[in-house]
Amino acid sequence: MRNEKFIYLFALVLFLFLLPRIVFAQSSYVLPYPSSMPGSLAYKFHLIYETLSKYWYFGDFGQFDYNLKMTDKYLVEAKTLFEYEQFLLGHKALQKSNFYFKNILPFLEVAKSKNKNIVKKRAIFKEASLKHVEVLKGLKREVPGIFVWKPEKSSPTTLYLQRTIENSVLLREKDL
Repeated sequence: MRNEKFIYLFALVLFLFLLPRIVFAQSSYVLPYPSSMPGSLAYKFHLIYETLSKYWYFGDFGQFDYNLKMTDKYLVEAKTLFEYEQFLLGHKALQKSNFYFKNILPFLEVAKSKNKNIVKKRAIFKEASLKHVEVLKGLKREVPGIFVWKPEKSSPTTLYLQRTIENSVLLREKDL
């Protein structure tokens, strides 16, 4: 009898540990895995590839896809750099992400003006925006408010990281 209770207790504990964890995420949108990072040789080649690939994505939907891809890439890059306390590079990556994000909706509007069906693209945009806001709010809890970057032979640069992240969140929430 005592062994039975132990077996039931063990099975219950094992069952509780093996249950899938419930995560309350705002979006099911999946961000890409971080590609090469600043400072590596591959990163320079990747930037050249990005510049050239812009011309491969032609048309309204092509430019929508390109800008969404780039904003995702630079958001993931910023997140990774902030996690490694590379605040200057993370700040620059977040600004690039914002630049590409601003370029997404104009291409959808042009497609809409040409009587193209943008319902699916608009849904993708909304999911991406929600995921970006989720990631940015997580970053806001981890990143310092102000960071002063002091290079060796130049004057220091003050980065208002919290303000930049908050502006990024507002940019993405504006069009939801």
